[in-house]
Amino acid sequence: MDSKFIKTIKWLGLGFLEPLINLFQGKETDKNVRLVLRQIIAPVLSVFIFLGVCNFGASYLYNIEKERKIEKTRADQGGAAAEEMERCIDSGEASCKPNSLPSPGDVKEGAKALWADHKKISESKKAFKNKTAKINAQRKASGLEPIKYTGRPSFVDQIKTSLKTVFAGFLLAAFLAIPAGIVLGLSETLRSSLNWIIQILKPVSPVVWLLLVSMVIKTVLANSDSDKSFIISFISVGFCSMWATLVNTTMGVSSVDKDFLNVSKVLRLGVFSNVFKVILPASIPMIFTGLRITLSVSWMVLIAIELLAQSPGLGSFVWEEFQNGASNSNAKIIVAMFVIGFIGFMLDRIMMIIQKLVSFDNN
Repeated sequence: MDSKFIKTIKWLGLGFLEPLINLFQGKETDKNVRLVLRQIIAPVLSVFIFLGVCNFGASYLYNIEKERKIEKTRADQGGAAAEEMERCIDSGEASCKPNSLPSPGDVKEGAKALWADHKKISESKKAFKNKTAKINAQRKASGLEPIKYTGRPSFVDQIKTSLKTVFAGFLLAAFLAIPAGIVLGLSETLRSSLNWIIQILKPVSPVVWLLLVSMVIKTVLANSDSDKSFIISFISVGFCSMWATLVNTTMGVSSVDKDFLNVSKVLRLGVFSNVFKVILPASIPMIFTGLRITLSVSWMVLIAIELLAQSPGLGSFVWEEFQNGASNSNAKIIVAMFVIGFIGFMLDRIMMIIQKLVSFDNN
C-alpha cells in the first residue's frame, strides 16, 4: 500500500513529499531528514527570502520616489507645500502615495481588492439575470437574442476568458501540427522540401501573426456577427505556438525504431493501421514534449496578443491597470503576474499527467 501511495504521488509530480512520508513512518531517519531539509525546508525558506528581498526593494524604491516627489513639490510650489506633501505621504493618503514597486503587503491588499471586486460584479450579474429572466424567456420564445450583461468583467472573468482562448488556440495548434508532423515524418522528400518554410515561419513574432490574422479574419468575417476579437486571438495563438509540436512530431515519426517498421511490413499493415498502431504509439513521448512546449508558448503569447489586440483577458487587464494609474494598480499587476505564472505551471503539470496516462511505461 505504501509503495502504491509513493508511486501515485510521484506520478502526480509530488515526489518531493516522499522523504517526509518516509520520515513519519520512521524509515531511514538521517537520510530522510537531509532530504526533507533539501527538498521542502530549503524551498520554503527561499520563498521567505524572496519576499524579504521584494519588501526591501519595494521600500528602497518607495523612499527614492518619495524624496523625488517632495523635492519636485518644493521646486514647483515652495517649502510649505513640500512639507504638506511629506505629511500627506506619511499619512498613507492614496492620492499622495508615490507610484513605485508595491511591497508584498500591498500585493496582498491588491489580491483582496480584486476578490472583493469579483464578488461585487458577480452579485450584479446575478441581479441582472434575475431582473431580465422573464424578458429573456419571452425573447427566446419569439426567436430573438436574449439581453446580455455588458458590464465590466471581473479579474476572475478575465482569467476564464484567457483560459478559453488559450485552449482554443492550443487545440488549433495540435489539430494543424500533429497531422502535418506525421506526414512530414513519413516522407523525407516533403521534409527536406518544406523545412525552409518551417524555419522561416517558426521565429515570427506574435505581433506579426496577430496583424496577419486580423487582416484575413476582418475580411472573411466582415459581415458576420461572430466574436472577431476571440477568433483573431485564438488563431494567432495557434499559429504562434504550433511549431514545437510540428517539429517534435516530425522528429518522433521519422526516428521510429526500424524494427517496429519492419514488423509492420511483415504483418502487412495498411497505412492507417501502421500510423495508429505502430508509429503514433512509438512517437507519443516526442509528440507530448512538443505539446507541452506548445501549451506553454500558447499561454505566454496569449497575454501579449490580448494586450496588443485589446481583447478581453488577462493581457487586457494588465494593460488597463497600467493605463489606469490608480494607487493599487501596480499591486494588481503583480497579482496578475503571479496568477499568470501559476496557471502556466498548472497547465504544464496537467499536460505531464496526460502524457503519463497515454504513454507506455517501461516499468
